[in-house]
Amino acid sequence: MPATQTPSPTLTIQCQFCQTWNRIDATRAADRPKCGKCSRPILLDRPLKLTDETFDRTIATAEVPVLVDFYADWCGPCKMMAPYVDQLASKVTGRALVAKLDTDASPSTAQKFDIRGIPSVIVFRDGKAVSQQAGAVPLATLEKMLGAI
Repeated sequence: MPATQTPSPTLTIQCQFCQTWNRIDATRAADRPKCGKCSRPILLDRPLKLTDETFDRTIATAEVPVLVDFYADWCGPCKMMAPYVDQLASKVTGRALVAKLDTDASPSTAQKFDIRGIPSVIVFRDGKAVSQQAGAVPLATLEKMLGAI
């Protein structure tokens, strides 16, 4: 009996340049996939910027865990935590997706998840929130939140 191959997990990501939605093999995210329409790189070794318009589809279709940093540009603790979020994105490329959502620019999504203080981090698995943390935290805490991936 032949062994069946498990399909690779995928991500559905909107190109930041032409806004075309792309389905990406998560295990090949480090290979710098290109947009199917404009051929520009989709960089997943850094946090993906989400908006009210892209949040639901990106989270719902992700077949890997997604960690979302809810932040604002003016927030001091958010700025302190940003390098850790960047490091985490680089460390987990292909195994998880790290994203950021500006709560000032995307208030509907922030309200939907009852974000009352920033920074706040939520981890999603299979489209559902499974872990949440308010306040600036170190890289180790972010890694712990993602769990064993």
